[in-house]
Amino acid sequence: MTASPRSNWNYPTAVRFGAGRIAELAEACKASGILAPLIVTDPFLATQPMTKATLDQLTGAGLRAAIFSDIKPNPVETNVYKGLDVLRSGKHDGVVAFGGGSALDAGKVIAFMAGQTRPMWDFEDIGDWWTRADPKGILPIIAVPTTAGTGSEVGRAGVITQEATHTKKVIFHPLMMPKIVICDPELTVGMPPHITAGTGLDALAHCLEAYCAPGYHPMADGIAVEGIRLVKEYLPRAYKDGQDIEARAQMMSAAAMGATAFQKGLGAIHALSHPTGALYDTHHGLTNAVFMPYVLVYNREAIETRIERLAAYIGLEPSFQAFFDWVLQLRKDLGVPHTLEGLKVDAARFDEMSEMAPNDPTAGGNPVPITRESARTLFEDALAGRL
Repeated sequence: MTASPRSNWNYPTAVRFGAGRIAELAEACKASGILAPLIVTDPFLATQPMTKATLDQLTGAGLRAAIFSDIKPNPVETNVYKGLDVLRSGKHDGVVAFGGGSALDAGKVIAFMAGQTRPMWDFEDIGDWWTRADPKGILPIIAVPTTAGTGSEVGRAGVITQEATHTKKVIFHPLMMPKIVICDPELTVGMPPHITAGTGLDALAHCLEAYCAPGYHPMADGIAVEGIRLVKEYLPRAYKDGQDIEARAQMMSAAAMGATAFQKGLGAIHALSHPTGALYDTHHGLTNAVFMPYVLVYNREAIETRIERLAAYIGLEPSFQAFFDWVLQLRKDLGVPHTLEGLKVDAARFDEMSEMAPNDPTAGGNPVPITRESARTLFEDALAGRL
């Protein structure tokens, strides 16, 4: 079996990539000025041997480390504030965000809020609201992804659900970018196939929507199309054989590439997925995968030429239909439900969801404008399986 690639790069932050690199975590903390790290992870990972080994590595290196794990799969504000209490009471001076997207997002926001005096929602990603923050109150972050999907390890924001409104909101600040990222594909080997599928298709959604977003950003486009090629080549392998370390590594790269590319924009896949996840607590990547073909059809007139070029690059016939058929087949091969019914989502809250989708911060990046009426149609199509 081909070995995992191994490299260091600084794009968009310092990334230590390769199997076994988790052994460098204590040194990375010290290099970032962190002597008392708080490991922020999820309840399941907190019980796993690799997390205990990580904690032991840090304490064995003389660091005063502890774990916080009270985080939902779609993090809510209560999770952040509980984490802040633990961080402040333990006098921690930095965060190791360890896990999938939920832990990474929550960990980054906890570090960001550590020294702020204003409410968290004052820093939502609207206009220049990020300038309200006191940069001296932001603690350094080390990110260690254990899935290959969100790419949050190379992002400057965290998605948190506001419980009062059941709305996902993006908290943003440039200094939320982790100081060092450790991408060790060995940490993803234990992912079950359905999580491998959901997270991998999240990476695909990020790359695809970034590529299709309007505007001129050829660097983001280039990263996105190569990320899609990696998904095409390696996600089926990682799904079929969870021990395939090369496939695990390439998917970890694709995830980081998606989050790097989507600074250009996202779109309707996410605008529909966010209210669905906020109201029904569905898995984010899997929800994106369900909506993907319906949004491709909705956007077809605006993106057909771009999709033809993309199809040719990833080795398909250069046509929209060939790419669309590949997406449908990939979903099927990975066990993704074709409709919202498979996510246990019904039409009961479509009115509410249709109001939320056009107001989601990702909606503005869709190549075709999203309205309340068009969002409602997309939800209905995704429930009925109409393409």
